[in-house]
Amino acid sequence: MMTLVGFLPEETSSFVGRRAELARLETALATHRMTTLIGPGGVGKTRLALRAARAAADRYPDGAWWADLSPLYDDALLLPTVSDAVGLADHTLRMPVEALCEWLSDKRLLLVLDSAEHLRAPCSHLLAELITTSPGLTVLVTSRQPIGTRGEHVVRIPPLPVDGAPDALQLFEDRLRASDPHAGLDAPGDRAAAADICRRLEGIPLAIELAAAGIGRHTVAQLATRIGTRFDAPVDAEDLTASRLDLLADDSLWPRRHRTLRTTIGWSHELCTPLERLLWARLTVLRTDFDEETAREVCTGGPLTPDEVDRALQGLVAQSVVQWDGTRYRMLDTLREYGRMWLAELGEERAAADRHAASFLGLARRAHAGWTGPDQISWYHKVSDTHLDLCAALDHLLAHDVAGAQEMAGRVGFFWACCGHLSEARGYAQRALESGPVEGPHRTRLQWVLGVAALLQGDFATAEKYGALCTAIALYDRDDEGMLGATYLSGLTQLMTGEPAAALEAAERVLRMTETAPPDGGPVEQRATAASGSGGGMPPVESAHRLRCRLITVFALTALGRLTESGRAAAALRRACERGGEYWTRSYADYQLALIALLQGRPADSAAHARAMLAGKHRLRDSFGIALGLDILAAAIAAQGAGAQAARVYGTGHAYWRMVGHPQRGTPELGAVRETCELQARAAVGDEAYQRAFERGQADNAEVGLAAALQSELQL
Repeated sequence: MMTLVGFLPEETSSFVGRRAELARLETALATHRMTTLIGPGGVGKTRLALRAARAAADRYPDGAWWADLSPLYDDALLLPTVSDAVGLADHTLRMPVEALCEWLSDKRLLLVLDSAEHLRAPCSHLLAELITTSPGLTVLVTSRQPIGTRGEHVVRIPPLPVDGAPDALQLFEDRLRASDPHAGLDAPGDRAAAADICRRLEGIPLAIELAAAGIGRHTVAQLATRIGTRFDAPVDAEDLTASRLDLLADDSLWPRRHRTLRTTIGWSHELCTPLERLLWARLTVLRTDFDEETAREVCTGGPLTPDEVDRALQGLVAQSVVQWDGTRYRMLDTLREYGRMWLAELGEERAAADRHAASFLGLARRAHAGWTGPDQISWYHKVSDTHLDLCAALDHLLAHDVAGAQEMAGRVGFFWACCGHLSEARGYAQRALESGPVEGPHRTRLQWVLGVAALLQGDFATAEKYGALCTAIALYDRDDEGMLGATYLSGLTQLMTGEPAAALEAAERVLRMTETAPPDGGPVEQRATAASGSGGGMPPVESAHRLRCRLITVFALTALGRLTESGRAAAALRRACERGGEYWTRSYADYQLALIALLQGRPADSAAHARAMLAGKHRLRDSFGIALGLDILAAAIAAQGAGAQAARVYGTGHAYWRMVGHPQRGTPELGAVRETCELQARAAVGDEAYQRAFERGQADNAEVGLAAALQSELQL
């Protein structure tokens, strides 16, 4: 398990020079709350900020965290992006900025906002609030212009020196060898020609990297001649390339160097084959890193067949237009802007957006179908990692294909609810319902998503309303899966509001109604045993909704004190989940097994089940589930007499509850469990030792605290 505090991207290529700038940044971060690195596109702001943040990270107990703002085309997802970056998965109905301010208020951390120039006003407003309410927060921003926040300290980043310093030449040679380990500047005149290239490109790192990538098609001397010819030629004021590339320029900063970068990007574009240029343009519709399959789905069409997409993509990697980190591809923001310009010139913006939306609607369908199966974890992570692309696709579909938007919002909604994107799940589902008529399973699914999101936000009245609506619609549509989903939503609402008997009765009734095989008519534990496969051949894998509905019966039996029945039903449910590779429901079955063992006086068994639950929830990045699991684990440890260890785990649980924005939540019977945990832990070690350990767990970084909790050795 990773225990690194914070998150910074990996550096995928060598870092050259910048000693003076790094020293200035070290001082700036130590003496100013907010520092902004400014400079033109391609000057190396991102790499410098990353290196500076990594060097300073140890000074921040709560870590250094990175938010890439370049994929955001407007400010609608600014707050969710920054919240994700610092580990906040708010489950409340509060305003997002209020939740973020509260989360950061007592933390000492470094927040890096990369590529903020297109969101200067909203970033300025957000940072003004964060810096005011979070005295331990330090912010580092990269932008082509100052953000304008009060107290902002600006550091201008120049290009690499080219006269009397080796840095630019070293960068050229490093990138040359990265593309071809046998390449070098060994031939007579090569080093002088390379130095001339660096001078012509005025030390701009991106320009140098693009030039080095052109060596595969020219010698160093030929490249120097071609670049010299291009740069010495007069600029045609009517030239389409030059005029369009003015969009990349900020005339207040090094206007000649902007011309240099514009010219270099245009030259790299000319070196591409026609199909590589077309792919360059079409790839710009993607908001996040991507793989070959996504590139083929989004970019295939006309002369770009799937095979041609693969070949053109490798050509763009060879020319440093696209970067490859071994698993994913990405495009630098400056090069993405150039590609977007050509996409518009080709008149392909709408067609590209249509393909992008269709691709991510397909992803939503496959993820939904794969929820109950061996790839659940990978689908869960893919939906989480492509969040910005899914939002962009939904926005496009809401404007141009309402039926597609309604289907998509319903299919990704539960993923988003589990990932902590409750506001997006609820907001897009509401917009989809309001955008036009929708019937059948898509309507039921949208209303179900609304209800689940409301339930997780603590809005029980809305959850109850949508549970009833889903039930009525599913009955009308004769939709078994809809009935199971509605019963899960209504049952969980009843459990949270202290009505376990009603939840159990409804869940048992609907499970009988929707059985494909004749029910055996026995009590819950007999049906659970039959479902486990003890009576014959292996039963088929059950649907996600059916597994979740069975989970309601387990929760309800436990709440009613019918622990033997509940234990059997939970064990059978866990086996059913294992057969299909399902983790989400399985983790909650483990949670119930932990609670049952604790209530039956078996704390060691309870702790083992709780740790199994926590391992599953960690793989799913389910902060709400982790918070519940830590509370049960703390109680099991306290029952074994390890008071200080229990107090620390309990404190880590409180840290996770803060992460989701709620005080401790769960079904009503957990109140007594938590109270007993604290009393037993205090009795074992005394109030002072308990408080010290609790505060340590609460102050730990969440990952570090969870890793400590998962250690099985008792510390008596």
